[in-house]
Amino acid sequence: MEIIPNFDYRLPQERIAVRPLEDRAASRMLVLHRRERRWEDRTFRDLPEYLAPGDCLVLNDSKVIPSRLYGHRAGVHALPVGKNNPKRWENLSGRVEALLVRPVGGDPHVWEALVHPGRKMRTGERVKFAEGFEAEIVGRGEYGQRTLRFDYDGDIFAKLDEVGHVPLPPYLHRPDEPADRVRYQTVFAREPGSSAAPTAGLHFTPETLEKCRAAGVELAYVTLHVGLGTFQPLHEEMLRAGRLHPEFYHITEQTVAKMRAARRVVAVGTTSVRTIESAMLRGGLAETAAETELFIQPGFEFRATGAMLTNFHLPKSSLLMLVAAFAGREFVLEAYRHAVEAEYRFYSYGDCMLIV
Repeated sequence: MEIIPNFDYRLPQERIAVRPLEDRAASRMLVLHRRERRWEDRTFRDLPEYLAPGDCLVLNDSKVIPSRLYGHRAGVHALPVGKNNPKRWENLSGRVEALLVRPVGGDPHVWEALVHPGRKMRTGERVKFAEGFEAEIVGRGEYGQRTLRFDYDGDIFAKLDEVGHVPLPPYLHRPDEPADRVRYQTVFAREPGSSAAPTAGLHFTPETLEKCRAAGVELAYVTLHVGLGTFQPLHEEMLRAGRLHPEFYHITEQTVAKMRAARRVVAVGTTSVRTIESAMLRGGLAETAAETELFIQPGFEFRATGAMLTNFHLPKSSLLMLVAAFAGREFVLEAYRHAVEAEYRFYSYGDCMLIV
């Protein structure tokens, strides 16, 4: 299949934003007018100018958990060396890195996870992440996926806050820092469960949200816990299956009422788009708590999304395919080439794009 190469573009390494701007709202914003096939170079603070009374701004309130864990195979003593750098180890053969993706069956003690080195970690092996905090591998999947069961009597989420690390994307090529605990989190995050940030929401400040309200815009919140369905690299078999890894989402009746009454639904982030459109495919807007495997590709019929705020995405990714489905592949790739030439900042800590 030759579909994935059709969503490629060249990005110099220096265009990747390794750290966030000091001011969340200082990001640039490339505004795409999809019907006129034109764009404008603006700033994120201009967002209220593109909103109107009766619009409903839909934001994902999922909260990132410190879901990256460093440990070692039980019985192998692999101690970290180097100040504040958990990725340097004396005994590389015993080192284990795990990214918790989602709890299995709602049990906070059993998690789907990406484990490295995956090939060496077999069912029945144990991993020690901290004193009194161990897990057993109880299941295996593809591409390094494992199921971990934690032997811990306390609050798992509290323990993750204590020993876990912010799950920064690997393309940042740096360990997490204390500031990431705040900056890799939206100001409206409240429902713990994501293994990556819904990054389009990172630009908002309380002041920006208030300006949107002052413009007559309703704010509504959905929850989609970001996991493999959002950030897993594409494989050809995923294209053949036409679905992504399942992720949990929730829409409240209050949010449903606001969207039904809206003149236009403006989705903040691809996760909000997938949440809204998944609900529509289940029979229309209604209070919903379910899982979605929705893979939005060009040709998809959007039933509720009227506009979209999104960051710039990796080449050959399902997220770029979603944006192309909304605005047109050729137009989006043209806009990406412009953004590269105009020195926009890319990816999670980078600038954003508004598609109207």
